[in-house]
Amino acid sequence: MTLTVNPLQEEFAATINGADLTNPLGDADLRVIQAALDRYAVLVFRGPNLTEEQQLGFARNFGALETSGILGDRKLRVHEKLADVSNLDQNDDVVGPTDRRRMNMLGNQLWHTDSSFKATPAKYSALHAHAVPPEGGETQFADMRAAYDALDDKIKAKVDDLIAEHSLFTSRAKIGFTDFTDEERARFPVARQQLVRVHPASGRKSLYLAAHASHIIGWPLPDGMMLLLDLMDHATEREFLYTHEWSPGDLVIWDNRCTMHRGRPFDETWKRDMRRATVVDDGPTVAQEAA
Repeated sequence: MTLTVNPLQEEFAATINGADLTNPLGDADLRVIQAALDRYAVLVFRGPNLTEEQQLGFARNFGALETSGILGDRKLRVHEKLADVSNLDQNDDVVGPTDRRRMNMLGNQLWHTDSSFKATPAKYSALHAHAVPPEGGETQFADMRAAYDALDDKIKAKVDDLIAEHSLFTSRAKIGFTDFTDEERARFPVARQQLVRVHPASGRKSLYLAAHASHIIGWPLPDGMMLLLDLMDHATEREFLYTHEWSPGDLVIWDNRCTMHRGRPFDETWKRDMRRATVVDDGPTVAQEAA
């Protein structure tokens, strides 16, 4: 079946119809998907629940995968190459309100881009829904290319060459969760990321922001924090957003280099079983932009 690309907004987010993700994709289909991903940044596939190997096989078409896991005190519920973005324990039961993993996962409701707290962050994320609550739990995406384009020229000149410091513990501290072991903290040292990136395929500039960003390198701390807050407010204005309402079987892949996203609250007495495959970027952002 021929693939069709149906934009959800003029230049941001699209559905892909005709793709069977339960089987390996051919080169022609992958070229269509890659071109659509470069243009729309967020792609939605509707379909049946995939096995873990099927999801991983799809994601590997786009590069090497991260090994997931932040907290080191529990057995994995899913494959080590998948991030368990659920409210479930290893027995598939809903976790309690004071569960340490739940507290950490609440940070996903802040605007962020995946793994920007790592020296080499994420390029693409492919999130797959196995079970969703009857309402709530949406994922919102922000188009950081359009947000950059909408800045005035003076602000663009100010931010183009800036570098921000990112840390996982910065975002978690914003929600009051600081319960990390020394070993966990040692695994995630601070990372420096370009504040503005150029997309290698489209050539478009985009803001590269996240709740993980704490300050601007070389700036007084208050000034850098205020700039980041102003840019986050600007980038998440309604005109730049797409909200995805999940159905079981949905797979959404997005380009972390030019988007931010956040999860939305839901009734946590219901199961929300989401699993994310994360494709590693080509290298540290500072090195990429200097090349």
